[in-house]
Amino acid sequence: MLKIFVLEVICLNKEVRVRFAPSPTGVLHIGGARTALYNWLFARHHGGKFILRIEDTDKNRSTEEAIKAINISLKWLGLDWDEGPEIEGSYGPYRQTERLPFYEETVKKLINAGMAYKCYCSPEELEKRRKSALKAGKPPGYDGRCKKLTEKEQKNYEREGRNCAIRFACPKEEKTIVSDVIRGDILFQNSVLEDFVLIRSNGLPTYNFAAVVDDAAMKITHVIRGIDHLSNTPKQILLYLTLDLPVPAFAHLPMILGSDGKPLSKRHGATSVEEYKKEGYLPEAILNYLALLGWSYDEKTTIFSIQDLIEKFSLEKVSKNPAIFDNTKLQWMNGCYIRELSTDKLTDFLIPIWVDAGFFEKSSDFGIEKLKMITTLVQERMKCLTDVLELTDFFFKEEIEIESKVADKVLRKPEVLRVLKTASDKLKEIEKFDIENVEAVLRSIPAELDIKPKFVFQPIRVAVTGKTVSPPLFETIEVFGKKKTLKRLKLAQGVVES
Repeated sequence: MLKIFVLEVICLNKEVRVRFAPSPTGVLHIGGARTALYNWLFARHHGGKFILRIEDTDKNRSTEEAIKAINISLKWLGLDWDEGPEIEGSYGPYRQTERLPFYEETVKKLINAGMAYKCYCSPEELEKRRKSALKAGKPPGYDGRCKKLTEKEQKNYEREGRNCAIRFACPKEEKTIVSDVIRGDILFQNSVLEDFVLIRSNGLPTYNFAAVVDDAAMKITHVIRGIDHLSNTPKQILLYLTLDLPVPAFAHLPMILGSDGKPLSKRHGATSVEEYKKEGYLPEAILNYLALLGWSYDEKTTIFSIQDLIEKFSLEKVSKNPAIFDNTKLQWMNGCYIRELSTDKLTDFLIPIWVDAGFFEKSSDFGIEKLKMITTLVQERMKCLTDVLELTDFFFKEEIEIESKVADKVLRKPEVLRVLKTASDKLKEIEKFDIENVEAVLRSIPAELDIKPKFVFQPIRVAVTGKTVSPPLFETIEVFGKKKTLKRLKLAQGVVES
């Protein structure tokens, strides 16, 4: 009779402990950020602990720069951790390369119990056998031949200079059922599970082994990760049970796909948190959008504060189906958050963007009050913070170039020269150059010249901004001031006459 291993969901009467465990081989991918967010929300909702663990055993690809970048991105998003780098807890260290003695001790237990064995097969031999198995229509997994090696055969391999890996002796006659919190029971036949590697020939642990040892040592109650890890879960459950360790609850999150239905990648645009930050997205908008990539509270609510998400989040409402990443929706959501910012806060965000673009060196060069006025003029039209460059560049230039096609379409028409000269004359007479007086004199021009307002204001707009679409005209002219406005109207007259 076959024995069935069943994963029981851990009761919530004990402290919830979850972890986000990135491999530091690059910056934080948007999919990783969603995994971190779901773990963080689950911990905060249940008053538990969120642990950051760095899985850096891939020495060829892991870098200190990547660790720093991941930490910076998590902090920018506001996903603070309770234990991990910079915040030591009771179960550290929190970098796997500093935990090697734990893995050595555990693998010895498995070897002594007859549940692990040395494997001397070279990568070339394994690849050759894999291809032969596939060609013969057989499973390509490891065939377990080193499990039967005698001590003499092992010593012969060692004399040849071969390093050994350590493999888990996976039970073949049993079944494993993963009771996934999101997906329900998923059955795996152990007969198809190969004797997977625990310790590589270089002495470093594999993901499946180190994750189990660390999760058990760190008292992790729930493992919340991507669906791409589902095939690892039965292997890890077998390790937990063999080591007589408590098995955590598992929840496998749906994939994130691009608009073409393929896994999200660089061909779909930005894929890292750092890229979205540079493009001018707010962390609150990123978190709100990521939360909805696979989870929903109801069919109508879209905008959630962080506190709302903490209160309402549950794994039971996470979908099994892949989520589609929609950049247009993210831009819309980011625009919603931008419009909710105070003028002072938004201006603080925009000043570094203006400075980096070379518009000015410091805010005092232009005047903080004028910068705030500019902010209010464009806030409603911004979807990303960096939109401000195209929306406001003409404010900071001494002279602007009016494109030929714009000049031909708007300026080089009958009556335009008269409009521009009349506007100059009237604005020149204003003593208090504010929006009320500017609007009053300019609104008098259509009736005075018997020209439709559209054919009065559009040439003036192009003359002072160089654009056919701009922030509100009267407010824009007030920001320019009399001297700059008159100078641009005069230059535009030259374009008309050219």
